[in-house]
Amino acid sequence: MNEKLSLSLAQHGLEMANPMQKAVFGTLKSGADTVILAPKNAGKTTTMVMLVIQQLTAAFEDSPRALIVVPDKERLLHMEALFNQYAKHTDLRVFATHEKTDMDGDKYEISCGIDVLIGTPKRLSDMFSSAGYNVNKLHMWIMDELDEIAKNRQEHLLDRLSISISKVQRIMCLNEYHERAVAMADRVAPDANWFDFEEEED
Repeated sequence: MNEKLSLSLAQHGLEMANPMQKAVFGTLKSGADTVILAPKNAGKTTTMVMLVIQQLTAAFEDSPRALIVVPDKERLLHMEALFNQYAKHTDLRVFATHEKTDMDGDKYEISCGIDVLIGTPKRLSDMFSSAGYNVNKLHMWIMDELDEIAKNRQEHLLDRLSISISKVQRIMCLNEYHERAVAMADRVAPDANWFDFEEEED
């Protein structure tokens, strides 16, 4: 794990990975498409934040290299806060957008250069349709709490994005089995590695 990330984790009392993180992190670091099914509060979101910081390491060029989809504003703010904590010793540029932020202002901020873009399905879909960000430099596309996105019947918005996002690592996290979410995972990453911790305790 890179030094700056390790320092931030230690400062927040995260000095040892939990069993889920130990099981998945090697596969995630390898760049393989991955689906993680694990209970809420198992550490999936924190793992995604750690992975992005580990893989991107520092600011580079202008276009986002990691695109992260979250179900709603509440989870967006939570993930943004985790990046603020764990990426504070890096110069990674993280930007978050949702339906209540100003579209034109968001597009301007993104055009100034970012490394990580976090957003809700509808906002990311709307912004992409209006050329609000570039997906050609993406290394990672993460869909966090995909089961919640499917429950909100918004997975079709990700299907549209998927057509334009080609050779990137695709990672999907689910809190529980959901038929439409699993179907989505099979469509966008048919050869993904699956990790099922559904019976694990938080």
